[in-house]
Amino acid sequence: MIARCGWTCAGLLGAAARAQLAEGISDFVRAVVTVRAQAVGFSWTLCTLSTIAGCGVHNESSVPAGLEVTVATSGGLIQDAGRTTLWGPAAKTLGFVVREESFENGYQLLRMQSEAGRVSIDAMELPSFLAARGFRDGLIGPIDYGTVDRTTFATRDAPPYCIGMLSASWVLGWNTKHFRGPQPKNWSDFWDVVHFPGRRAAHIGAEVQLEIALLADGVARDAVYATLSQPGGVERAIRKWAEIKPYIDVWWTTGSQLAQLMKDGEVDLAIGWNGRFEQLMAQGTPMDYTFQDGVLVRECWAVPAASPNRHAAMQLVNAMTRAGPEARFAAMIKYGPLNEKAFDTGLIPESVADRLPTNPQNAQMQLAEDDVWWAINSVRAERAFDEMRSL
Repeated sequence: MIARCGWTCAGLLGAAARAQLAEGISDFVRAVVTVRAQAVGFSWTLCTLSTIAGCGVHNESSVPAGLEVTVATSGGLIQDAGRTTLWGPAAKTLGFVVREESFENGYQLLRMQSEAGRVSIDAMELPSFLAARGFRDGLIGPIDYGTVDRTTFATRDAPPYCIGMLSASWVLGWNTKHFRGPQPKNWSDFWDVVHFPGRRAAHIGAEVQLEIALLADGVARDAVYATLSQPGGVERAIRKWAEIKPYIDVWWTTGSQLAQLMKDGEVDLAIGWNGRFEQLMAQGTPMDYTFQDGVLVRECWAVPAASPNRHAAMQLVNAMTRAGPEARFAAMIKYGPLNEKAFDTGLIPESVADRLPTNPQNAQMQLAEDDVWWAINSVRAERAFDEMRSL
């Protein structure tokens, strides 16, 4: 049995960094304006990290049996595994009927539904930084931690605006047939076209790519967000990307495209998600990857501020985030659980647990994404990254 690990496990953040992070999230939460609470029929109190345990929606209305609750995810394996291990069993226990929706851009879908005044989603998968942005903008409501039990989650994994669903890692992967000798071992090697020649693929979006560039430029993991927050920090990351841009053969947009590129041998090195690479390796694709200086990101369960069935959504989210469901889900998708008790259930085979991002031996060599930084700076970062790619 391996030790439990949340985002605040030893090696990810020092005490000073944790204090800085907590202060940043508290400042962010305090800055959130009151959302349209009365318009959607619920009331909530603005939370900080110190008061979150008792903060949330206060709506004790009963939930009728057979109620239809809409769950929206990014589709694919997430949807298939979630139906089997998360909302499928949870709905049966609660007596709900779950209607599934899938999307390419969940945040945009929610924004369009909200602007039209026709929100159909009750619970949705979102990257945690987008949940933070949606909370700020009034699209996402607070999690009712009177209904949703957060006691087995690290504080970072259960902020006011969402609760952890899975943890993925952005990692460096490579074709082992192409690199028969020395293997790439870190982001500097991705930039080293002399010692590691080959066709390269990178993601089209800025999220995490700025951090990767600074890590490749020699910035220590615990200094990445301080560097990005300084004047010229984002520009430094963009300049680093400009160095390698001539050698990027494909800017991929979807996980399925990334998988096909690696499977067909069209690229030799790629920046991508550990889970996608695990699936490829299980299918016999000659490749490997490293967690060294990977970037841990979190997908979470968020509840729209205008959810038609908020109380039922909270009940469903609570059921889906228990240790057993998260363990079964992680074993299927090869992404890390965020309920810290999931590793203690015995439901994750040891061989699988050893390669999950939240395994302490893997987490300690990685950087945890800062939700608040991206919630505040994502528009500026995306614009700069897009301009760099288009030049």
